[in-house]
Amino acid sequence: MFDTKAFVQYVQKKNPNEPEFIQAVEEVVDSIKEFVEQNPQYQKENILERIVEPERTIMFRVPRVDDEGKIQINKWYRVQFNSAIGPYKGGLRFHPSVNLSILKFLGFEQIFKNSLTWLPMWWGKGGSDFDPHNKSDAEVMRFCQSFMTELQRHIWPNTDVPAGDIGVGGREIGYLFGQYKKIRNEFTGVLTGKGLNRWGSLIRTEATGYGLVYFVQEMLVTKKDSLKGKTVVVSGSGNVAQYAIEKCIHLWAKVVTASDSSGYIYDESWITQEKLEFLKDLKNNTRWRIKEYADKFGAKFIENKKPREVKCDIALPCATQNELDKNDAELLVKNWVIVIGEWANMPSTPEAIEVFHNAKILFSPGKASNAGWVATSGLEMSQNSLRLSRTAEEVDQRLQNIMKTIHAQCVQYGKEGDYVNYIKGANIAGFKKVADAMIQQGLV
Repeated sequence: MFDTKAFVQYVQKKNPNEPEFIQAVEEVVDSIKEFVEQNPQYQKENILERIVEPERTIMFRVPRVDDEGKIQINKWYRVQFNSAIGPYKGGLRFHPSVNLSILKFLGFEQIFKNSLTWLPMWWGKGGSDFDPHNKSDAEVMRFCQSFMTELQRHIWPNTDVPAGDIGVGGREIGYLFGQYKKIRNEFTGVLTGKGLNRWGSLIRTEATGYGLVYFVQEMLVTKKDSLKGKTVVVSGSGNVAQYAIEKCIHLWAKVVTASDSSGYIYDESWITQEKLEFLKDLKNNTRWRIKEYADKFGAKFIENKKPREVKCDIALPCATQNELDKNDAELLVKNWVIVIGEWANMPSTPEAIEVFHNAKILFSPGKASNAGWVATSGLEMSQNSLRLSRTAEEVDQRLQNIMKTIHAQCVQYGKEGDYVNYIKGANIAGFKKVADAMIQQGLV
């Protein structure tokens, strides 16, 4: 018998004061318990004990000069979890909340996410407590240059290929790549999320939200249903939320909310493509609060609240971890939600997930439904290696196929009678590929 409680306590003892990481580990081991018991080779090889330990963790300081000429110091981490199938692959996050626990949780989730795509890339995550918000381009550039001066020692196209994440968009990737090229004197695909004039991939930005909606579409197909006519509640208003809204519009769904840290808007006449273009400009260029949308289009603005009280068929949490708690989940169930599609990493607390499962709501964990961005990152890596580019239509078709494949794996390992437990399915499918590769390669 595999004792999940004892195993979590073992991990907790070795990783004290890391609640996000422990939460991620607990979710996985709870859902794969029976599978591990049925396959004793995984216990014999101590796969779980090995998989929760990163192969290496790199930490260093990043000195920079701010716009006032003062020297500032930030911390930086890169957690390289496992390289059994390919080079480490995972985003870089610039945000004041970044710490080792959050990056280990994100890296651990990345194990299963990358595995589900069946692309040759493996698991890493990095970040800094630097906050690029309200910083000048010049200050962000100086930080990125200082940061890459050290990071370049630890990355390479066949070793570790970082991408963007929260706080790291095209601007930051551009500065990082420029410094890497200058120091290493090579033009290689060492970062993904690059601009199109630097070997970037078409629809890389859109893929984040598009992939989520493609996965939700597959979930509805299991119930012989579709997105057409469904009322959708989106939290967030960044790139992911924007392109999730866009794909919902393309598939004839009715999106009625978007949010930021100040509150949310409710547009009962739906967010149209025209309104969405205004929202994109608002959040990407002028960077104003979402209330401006309500003022322009006569929508309601609800201050300092999350869009949980709105009646909907589908909810897409696209903001951050643990944004959905038990009360939020109960409110969504009460309001007749039928599908929850996570894009953010671990946006639902364990108590919220229990509510969804008890109500037999179709619930997809972020490691499955948000794999679109890492899938297109993998496609960008292959394009860079082959020195070629693909059309937007080609990339979009490959993205759709990857999301269908991920969904099929979740159904294969997560089916429980008439219900699909997508957490169980995603974790078992991801774990099996990783575990088998580790056994085949010996002590890796």
